[in-house]
Amino acid sequence: MADRLAAQFQERLAERTRIAQDLHDTLLQGFISASLQLSLANRELSADSKAKSIVTEVLGLMKAVIEEGRTAVRGMRLTTADSSDLEKSFSRIRAEVITGQPVNFRVFVEGPERALHTLVRDDVYRIGREAIVNAFRHSGAANVEVELRYSDHDLRLFVRDDGRGIEPQVLRHGREGHWGLSGMRETAERIRAKLHLQSRLSEGTEVELTVSAEIAFAAPPRPPARRWWRIF
Repeated sequence: MADRLAAQFQERLAERTRIAQDLHDTLLQGFISASLQLSLANRELSADSKAKSIVTEVLGLMKAVIEEGRTAVRGMRLTTADSSDLEKSFSRIRAEVITGQPVNFRVFVEGPERALHTLVRDDVYRIGREAIVNAFRHSGAANVEVELRYSDHDLRLFVRDDGRGIEPQVLRHGREGHWGLSGMRETAERIRAKLHLQSRLSEGTEVELTVSAEIAFAAPPRPPARRWWRIF
């Protein structure tokens, strides 16, 4: 089973890396090139030109699209072998999200960290990132926390906030026109993980992701050190 999972992970990882490279080399670079050309054209427009404000607005929109594209590519290519990469990556999300109010944010780890299968780590990051960004942008929370819990049985990820909560219908079916919750569920299914969301209005939201050890971890836990006794 472990061999089959490893083969599937490698196949999907190769495909994801190829797609990320294609996005970077074609679509993203095309947007950057077009943005540069439009910036040059904008400089030639006089300040009183009717087109000036329109072009400036389009440039702002393109800048936002480019940044979102870069973020997506980074998410697809989160393949560093650093065992603490997941914790560090979650910690960096705070700097990427602009909110109109201060939010206390912390990331902590319980249990000895273990190396994860690259693809599992990427998908755990994608789910966690979506939950964190949602908490910052939509919950109105004063506190957001992320917990990574390593054990011999599984890997668990918790994202909690004390915000306004999510309406039951939205929690079950997602918000019309938005793919965040459904995307999280689909990603969890791909790695055979369990995703549990619970929320109460005005009391906050908790997202819990559980990935079994045989799927999550790249190697079995190290056995405890043995004590050797000498008899004289």
